[in-house]
Amino acid sequence: MSYVFKRMPSPVGTLTLIASGDKLCAILWENERLNRVRIGPLQEDIHSPLLQDTERQLQQYFAGEREHFDLPLDFVGTEFQQKVWQALLTIPFGETRSYSQIAEQIGSPKAVRAVGAANGKNPISIVTPCHRVIGASGSLTGFAGGLEAKQYLLGLEGQETLQLGF
Repeated sequence: MSYVFKRMPSPVGTLTLIASGDKLCAILWENERLNRVRIGPLQEDIHSPLLQDTERQLQQYFAGEREHFDLPLDFVGTEFQQKVWQALLTIPFGETRSYSQIAEQIGSPKAVRAVGAANGKNPISIVTPCHRVIGASGSLTGFAGGLEAKQYLLGLEGQETLQLGF
């Protein structure tokens, strides 16, 4: 499988947008942890229509002009991870869920830690809103883009009262 990428500046740092064929398969952070998302060799393609559309939709989101994304997604992961990622897509803009609520939603109420691990491996950050998942106490917990980025994204969506949880 071949992968193309395009980088874009954003308020949360430079994002790397990655597509496989005609589907978006990853949005990686500027300080991405090695091997958090496994992808083959990349070839830059700043003219990819899909990546240009992804950048346009992300720019609209950051400008407060978009609450929903309309992009074809290609999740690569285990069946459990894909269940979690699909559940993330159901969290409305401006709302949050706890890890235990996601575990309940996918029918695995005792798998709270596994939900957290799958959430941390979400390859399509922001579009698949793993930033909307918070600790049971309402605190911000783990985020591949960093807790400051998570706080920024939630603030952009109107959730400014949340506290960083260290």
